[in-house]
Amino acid sequence: MKIEQIYTGCLAVAAYYIESNGEAAIIDPLRETAPYIRKAEKDNARIKYIFETHFHADFVSGHVELAEKTGATIVYGPNANCRFKCYSATDGEEFKVGKLTIKTLHTPGHTPESTTYLLIDEEGKQHCIFTGDTLFIGDVGRPDLAIKSDVTQEDLAGMLYDSLRTKIMVLPDELIVYPAHGAGSACGKSMSKETFDTLGHQKQVNYALQPITKQQFIKEITDGLLPAPQYFAKNAMMNKDGAGSLDKVYAHGLKKLSPAEFEVIVEEAGALVLDTRDPQVFAKGFIPNSINVGLNGQFAPWIGALITDLNQAIIIVCDEGKEEETVRRLARVGYDNTLGYLDGGVANWQNAGKAIDTVNSISPDEFANRYAANELQVLDVRKPGEYTGGHVTNAENKPLDFINDWTGDLNRDETYYVHCAGGYRSMIASSILKARGFENLVEVQGGYGAIAKTNVPKTDMIAETK
Repeated sequence: MKIEQIYTGCLAVAAYYIESNGEAAIIDPLRETAPYIRKAEKDNARIKYIFETHFHADFVSGHVELAEKTGATIVYGPNANCRFKCYSATDGEEFKVGKLTIKTLHTPGHTPESTTYLLIDEEGKQHCIFTGDTLFIGDVGRPDLAIKSDVTQEDLAGMLYDSLRTKIMVLPDELIVYPAHGAGSACGKSMSKETFDTLGHQKQVNYALQPITKQQFIKEITDGLLPAPQYFAKNAMMNKDGAGSLDKVYAHGLKKLSPAEFEVIVEEAGALVLDTRDPQVFAKGFIPNSINVGLNGQFAPWIGALITDLNQAIIIVCDEGKEEETVRRLARVGYDNTLGYLDGGVANWQNAGKAIDTVNSISPDEFANRYAANELQVLDVRKPGEYTGGHVTNAENKPLDFINDWTGDLNRDETYYVHCAGGYRSMIASSILKARGFENLVEVQGGYGAIAKTNVPKTDMIAETK
């Protein structure tokens, strides 16, 4: 028996590869199919099943393409109503993978079709559960992501309460819990950094598994829910319809473009120029009006939060050798309309005599000196909870997530000092504001983490309320 967790950190997503006696199963695969096929080939195994725990909202699954390439059967739990060829399992139905048995446990709550899969080993012992977004380590799935459902988030939260207590908590404590997400995912509120645990330990430490009433549970998991990122509903629909071929996305996304060809596509296709280099490298020179979202951070979630049209034409500027990774990571969240990349990058652009732009980026010490000498307009683009935990005195909290809502509040004649926690989000914000005509911007390197070590006055709103 082989069970492998395949964890993708930038999305905080876990897929699973299971193999026994020449047969394999994949649980919750990402968009790209090649890694799963290679694992099966290495084990001389046939991929027999692709189990999906639910219609994922935060990434696009490759289940349809993987089934086409391998002949595997796609399995969902009850109420899935797929728009492609799949098998809808009944509650309690069992599937054989080699000498293993995988049992369907319908656990609605995160979504109506949410399903947990119980793995029973060669000796008939219950070994682990693949819980999808029903049960995380330290948390449970949010109940507000159902696709075009007539049930409320309170209805789903009540279903989740019942699912946890009648289907999961009755299982042996020694079972391993393998969830679909870890810390950093927007599918829950307070996930642990661990990516698996025993069920017994979760019964002790997970707030949602404590002896509380259904009404207390509903209040606990619905309180403080931030709005879901705008791309979630769109990704869920792509997963319900079945996404197109990633190979075709690569075919047009990996075209080399000369500077002249690059300019034509920007003009004729209205393409967004996406620069995925490190923020401080970007600051020193970039193609005017391009947007910086670095590959070294939570790239795909920020793309999904900020680019509201999945069909937006995109052309890429990136470090050499990062072209395929960029196209793949865009496709993971449904942005398939990539039209190529700038061959030779910014250096080739400059060699062709094309203009570049810059972002004024200063050290935290320089920021401290300017703050002491003058009254500054400071934009803190972190999330509200981060801001409340400590911020530069008199800074305005303008979360990056909602930049499309608050850009109109700014004055183009003012000089704004922009920071986040570490410098990743502040450069995204600065690039967007630059593209929208704000020239008087100063980005603070290292963000609040670095600013906090200076003598800049700071306010801790949490401490003040104690």
